[in-house]
Amino acid sequence: MESKNNKKRFAEYGFQKSFLPAGAHNRITDVEGVRVGHYTKIEGKNIRTGITIIDPGIPDFFQMKTPAAIAVGNGYGKLVGITQVEELGTLETPIGLTNTLAVGTVMRGLVDIVLDRNKTIAAADSINAVVGETNDGFLNDLHADTLTKDDVRKAYENCSTEFVIGNVGAGTGTRAFWWKGGVGTASRVVAAQDKKYIVGVLVQTNYGGALTLHGVPVGRLLKKTDFDAWVPRDDGSCMIVLATDAPFTSRQLGRVAHRTFVGLARTGSVLSTGSGDYAIAFTTSRDGLESSGAVGSCMPDSQLNVFFLAAAEATEEAVYDALFAAETMKGRAGNVLEAIPHDAIVDLMKRYLPHEN
Repeated sequence: MESKNNKKRFAEYGFQKSFLPAGAHNRITDVEGVRVGHYTKIEGKNIRTGITIIDPGIPDFFQMKTPAAIAVGNGYGKLVGITQVEELGTLETPIGLTNTLAVGTVMRGLVDIVLDRNKTIAAADSINAVVGETNDGFLNDLHADTLTKDDVRKAYENCSTEFVIGNVGAGTGTRAFWWKGGVGTASRVVAAQDKKYIVGVLVQTNYGGALTLHGVPVGRLLKKTDFDAWVPRDDGSCMIVLATDAPFTSRQLGRVAHRTFVGLARTGSVLSTGSGDYAIAFTTSRDGLESSGAVGSCMPDSQLNVFFLAAAEATEEAVYDALFAAETMKGRAGNVLEAIPHDAIVDLMKRYLPHEN
């Protein structure tokens, strides 16, 4: 469960007290087939950005679409592809995450990848690439046109079940509350109808509030919150990607996706007015695909509560994961986002949760 940058993950500190067990590697890639790849661009004093690709890992994916849904917590963002997913309930490309003004480049890069992978696509076929973003302009020169289609391909070629977390890829220049954030991940094992399923989450954090860790008001205790005299800060955003292998319809995925915002709220966010908070959910199972004729095989709604819990728990921990893995970074205009004070926070956790250690 160690990240490749040798940072301890949140669960390794002994504060993992969830109701549901984590998956084998506590990553979104615990869902069989799912892979994640990053491309990180750090240049000079002002470029701190990147791309993260989440690939469902299904061969001939454009032709073998899977059920998907997108939930909006607060819609201040530039999520491309959302209306077709809402209308048809399917995903047909890998998911891209990047900075706010690179969405178009990443979309075109994903289209090229899909065309390369699917030689039978008709000349007039449209391709609905899904790309989310957060604004990394505090550390990155957001207006500079620095990312390219080749960078998208590099991120895709880096896709693996093992991937770095923290300030890498789409999380290179982002924050979490008053500290450096980035990319985090977690998973939960769910038992339903005598079978076990995985719910995995990946987050790209870039939002504020008052950091809370398993109910401990860390931000308030360290006197670093956005709510003390309403300190003026950029609102930021959070992109959440949820993957599962459970047999859901797109409608059911939408219900599960909305519960990721419960996890986001637990960390101390109020989904503020300038925050783009979105959850993209998909399943690798096609049993809930309306056009497959197998909808009768999907999960009954009566079984959804445990998946709601899994979505909330995995999202909450994925945010903590991003914080604990991220490292201090200096960027545009000399701005600095510091890593969380690990020792001070662990001491606070032990003091407030002594019975759990």
